[in-house]
This record gives sequence, structure tokens and C-alpha cells, in this order.
Amino acid sequence: MNVFQDRLAALSLEEILPRITAPGTAVSMQARLRMASYLSGMEKSLGGLAPMLFHWLDICNELDPRAPRKAVVICCADHGVAAEGVSAYPQETTLEMVRNYTIRQGAAANAFAACAGARLLVDDMGIAADTSDVPDLFQTRIANGTKNMAEGPAMTREQAENSIKVGLLIADSLVAQGFDWFLPGEMGIANTTASAAIAAVACHKSPEEVTGRGTNISDERLKKKVGVVRRALQVNQPDTEDAIDILAKVGGFEFGCIAGIILGAALHHKLVILDGANCGAAALIAWKLAPASTAYTMASHLGSEKSHRYMLETLGLQPFLHLDLRLGEAIGSSIASNILESLLASWHVLLQESSEEMGRYALFQLLHEHGFGDVDITAFPQVEVDKDALVDHCEMREEEVHLTDKTFDFYLNTMPTPDKEAMAACKARIDNLTKPVDSLGCLEQIATELSGCTGVERPELAMSRTALLYFTEKEDLPPALERMMAAQAAYAGMKFAIAHLDCAKGATAAFDFGREESERYATMNELIALAADEVGDEPRGTMDGALRKALLREDGTLRYAADGFLAHVPERYQPAVSALLGAMIAAAHNGAMVLLDSEAVQIVARYAMKIVPELCAYLLPVQPQLIDLGALLPGLTAGCGLQILRASLFMLDHMKTFEEAKVSVASDGPGAKRQHR
Repeated sequence: MNVFQDRLAALSLEEILPRITAPGTAVSMQARLRMASYLSGMEKSLGGLAPMLFHWLDICNELDPRAPRKAVVICCADHGVAAEGVSAYPQETTLEMVRNYTIRQGAAANAFAACAGARLLVDDMGIAADTSDVPDLFQTRIANGTKNMAEGPAMTREQAENSIKVGLLIADSLVAQGFDWFLPGEMGIANTTASAAIAAVACHKSPEEVTGRGTNISDERLKKKVGVVRRALQVNQPDTEDAIDILAKVGGFEFGCIAGIILGAALHHKLVILDGANCGAAALIAWKLAPASTAYTMASHLGSEKSHRYMLETLGLQPFLHLDLRLGEAIGSSIASNILESLLASWHVLLQESSEEMGRYALFQLLHEHGFGDVDITAFPQVEVDKDALVDHCEMREEEVHLTDKTFDFYLNTMPTPDKEAMAACKARIDNLTKPVDSLGCLEQIATELSGCTGVERPELAMSRTALLYFTEKEDLPPALERMMAAQAAYAGMKFAIAHLDCAKGATAAFDFGREESERYATMNELIALAADEVGDEPRGTMDGALRKALLREDGTLRYAADGFLAHVPERYQPAVSALLGAMIAAAHNGAMVLLDSEAVQIVARYAMKIVPELCAYLLPVQPQLIDLGALLPGLTAGCGLQILRASLFMLDHMKTFEEAKVSVASDGPGAKRQHR
């Protein structure tokens, strides 16, 4: 500890902060040109994924970086303001959860770090208890918790500075160990009271605007919490222009530590993927100390805490996951890291593409147009790759198809319904996992629905038992597109099948083709993702717009009766729509959950649910319900959706209950009624 204290004393924020500057953009310029060369105009269809990719390339200053090494850092500290009764859980829960992280390994942080393939580091910044007997706990304690900020400053200015310096030292250590992406989280009863106060000061908002339910407290306790935040601000009068003053008066040790990690990442050109509101509060502190530090962060999700939206707006960050999360154990950031990593895998495949002379010429033209005429294009790596991608190509049958009413009656009359008992048991377990009740939002709902589909309380979906079924009228896809889709599927562990439609055979044959292929894959796989290609050379998104215009009213409701909607589908899209319809019905009939890739696929699904109401329980729309990236390239949305579903299963299968982990249950709000030991 003496060595640690010496290192802490040797750090000078005055010397470090001016060294933090924004990353350059030269690498992302090269990447944009390269992507345009390979995707030939399709790069716009990546939506918000492309800026995320370019962001990381600029930070690490590499065109083709290695697969990232990730570290989840959970900073733990207690808050004196807990004495005001602002949480649904007692203060000893902080220590209980630390034991859960390190000994029982059954917390959300453990599950989602495993999901992300990240190392988990748990740090004691100031737990109000003796932690000397807790194994594998990184000890950087500032004090035994902060003081009650409703009565005076939470900490001294020196303690605030030291908490930031600890974060800098942690970042240095992680960099030395070869980690590239930092995913910070926190644990500390009453810390959303502190983050609300920080947001009120930094974002210039009232206590009512920024104070949320935290651990899902009752209306009565929320009213008390708002009053506590207001009193803390009135008593302390933090200086809005002084980040250290804000942290010292209304913050917590874990906020300072995370702010230091962000600053350290910026110094070493590493990426910090932010989680919820408490990470947002720390990022505000870092931003006020060094505005350029924000350029080394990425927002993952928009949390349920009221303050989070204002924090991200102030920081100029755009979240892309909408999962209704209210727990800060690096959950949204873990999912986001997998999505970004999957895009990096596709990017690596594109860079490996052998361009030949025409590809080199196209790249030369792009470079010349953008003022890089003197660049030696032979300097770009040209690495040969295996052209035999693991893709299954499916063709329609040659013989004429005759479907009868008996075929439809078979599916309509024998469609399974979800197993309600399995769903109830699954939900009861989820309620009693070591977290505030309902705090994992959509992840809880997805796991429960999958339980109903499989009839198992704790489904163990192997990613090897998932498939992406992609319908297209083209004989051959552009090589870059096929490789990119195959890379996405491979990263997610999905089988990838391209189902080739023959428009000359008509809508009935297309329906039967979709039904047969989905039946074939659904008998072997528990999840089927459905995607459809554009017709001919139409730009990406054309089918979405055409079906929206043809089949929906201006208010987004369905325009036609379910049994006659196909007649109103533009003729050129009828084969794809019919194939998707057959695929959805057959997949659900076999008990498989269906991921819906695009808006067009979702519109077909809405009509399908009118025809077969039982389908509703088996369909999982992804964009924009769960993820908002505007991605139009087929398969990308489905791949992102699979990462979300995978995370929900890690939650269900890796987390422990309050009884198993010996953690206190809620004494307030809905958790008091549904959680038990």
C-alpha cells in the first residue's frame, strides 16, 4: 500500500490534463475510402455502425486493429447519504454484492463480463466495512464511505483528487496488461442520489428533472429522494465550473475513479464504453476536467434513470441500445462491445478482400478524388483469403407447387402456444436474481419469452443452434456483401443460408420455399433470423419504404385485413413477402424464436400475427425497438439482436439468486413484494 500511496502522491492532475487531446482522423479517412471501394455505395447502409467503427480506428490509430481485449472494472464505494433512506436496499448490500462478485461470482457484472469475454476487476474505493478478508478485491480505499452530502460535503477536495488519480493508475495498469477497451461500472447503495446531484449541477437541471427511482423505489421514497438531492445542492452550493468541487461536495469515490479511468484511457488512446447514469456522471466530471476525454468514450444505452438523457446530451454522445436498463454493472456496455467487435470482424474480412486490378483502380480513383493522388496504393495490405465461405445456398424446387387449404389449416390449427408454467418459473427466478427488481428491462422479457418457446425454465440456447435465413432474387450477391454477412454470422455463431427466390415461379411457390427452408432449419435450430434482399439494383431501404407506403396508414397502423394484404403488396416484392410469411409460420410452428431483421420483415410479421395470433409470442423485433442504428445492410440488425438475446441468457444462466448469494432483498417498491430469501 505504501508503494501505491507513493504513486498516488506523485501524480499531478495539473500536468496530466493538458496532455489529453482529441484523436486524429487520418485513419478513419482511409477507412472510409477503403469501405467505399469494397461496398460500392452500400457503406451508407451500415447506418450508425460505421461511425462507431471509424471512432475506434481513429482512437487506436490503426486501419486493421487486433481483436480488442476488454476489461470490466466495477468500482465500489458507500455513500453517507444512504442514511437518508433513499434506497430500497440497506447499506450493507454494497459489501454483500462485493462478496457476490468475488466469491460467489453470481452478480450481473460476472454474467455480462463473461458474455463480453472481458476480464472482471472489482475495486474497493471506499466500502463502509472491513474488506480485508474478501479475495481478489483490488484495494484502493480512499475512506470508509463518503459523508452525508445532505448535511455537508461528501468528501474533501484532496479525497476527490485522489479518487480520480486512482482511476488513472487503474487505467495505466490495464494498458500495461494489454487491454484496449475499458467497461466501467459501479456498486454503492445510494449512488444514484449522488449521480442525480452531479447531473443537476453539470447539466443545469432541477432535482425533479434528474432524480430517478434507482433501485426501483416507491413513489413515496422517490419524493424523499428528490428532496434529499435538493437539500444537498442547497447546503453545498457546488461550483458548476469546478469539476473537483462538484465531485467533492455531491459525488462519490467511485465516480472519481471512473472519471480517472476515462482520463487514463484518453491518455493512452483506449476506448471507454459507458454504461448507465452513474458512468454518465463520472464522464461529466472527466469532461469538465479535460473536454477532449469525451472523444475516447462511446455511449452504449439510454438507461431508465431520468438524469441519463441529460448527461448524454451534455456530453454530445448518442446511445444506440434501448433496453430499459437501470443497473450499472457494465451491462449495456458489455452488449455494445460485442456489437462493435462483430463489426470489427466484418471490417477485417473486408480488408482481407483481394482487390485485383479493378479494385486497385477504384481505390486509386477514390483517393484521387479526395486529394490523396500521391498515395502509393500498393501500400494498402492485399491479403488473400479463403473464398469458400461457410454459406449454405438454397434453391427453389423445379416442380410446380400446389398448396391446398389443408396445408394452411395444418399450421393454423396446430400452432403451439408458449409454456406458461415455464415462463412463470423463469420470471420468478429473474425477480430473485441479485439485482433490483425489473432492473434489466428488455433482457428479462426476452429470457422469459424464450423460456415459453422452449418450455424450459432456464433455456440454454447454444449459439450453434441459430441460423440466419436470407431471401434474395439474385443469383449471386456482391462478394463483399456476402463476406461481410458471413463474418457477422460467424462472429455470432449463426449458420448462414442464402435462399434464392425464382420470381417466375410466383408467390405460392415462394411461400412454400420459405416454409420448407424455415422448417428445415427450425428442426435443427432454436432461433431463426429472417432477412430479405432488395429487388434488382434498388438502393438499400427501398423495400422498407415501399411496403410501408403500400401496407401501412400514415399513423403506422395496418391498412388492410390480414387475409387479403398480399394482393396489395407491390408485385416485385410479392415473392420475398410470401417467402418471409411462410418462413415465420414454419419457424414458430417448430417452436423457434424468430428475429426480425428489417422494417420490411417486421411489416410482414405484423400481418402474419393477424393471420396467426399465436405467432406474437415467437417473434422478436430488433430495430428500432431494441437497437437504433438505422442499419439497412441485411443481416446486421439480426446479428445485433442475437447479441442482445445471448446477453439475456447469460443473465439467466450465470447470475445467482439472493438466497444463493446471501444478499439482502428489497425493503421498498415492487421488489419488496417479489423478492425473498
